[in-house]
Amino acid sequence: MQDKRSRELSRRNFLRAFGGVSTTAVAAATLAPGEAHAYDPGEEETRARYRETDHIKAFYRVNSYPEKK
Repeated sequence: MQDKRSRELSRRNFLRAFGGVSTTAVAAATLAPGEAHAYDPGEEETRARYRETDHIKAFYRVNSYPEKK
């Protein structure tokens, strides 16, 4: 009975083995040299979006926000 239990992969031993393998895989992936690429957001994402229109000014006035000078 004891021989059979020692040969089986118990839940605890499985998780221990899986944790070791996954840690090794992550370490190998992060240490592997690779070419770095910068993210280019493009014109659409870098353009100015905020516009202080009449309805925005009315919202600030109604809600007692200090006026911008």
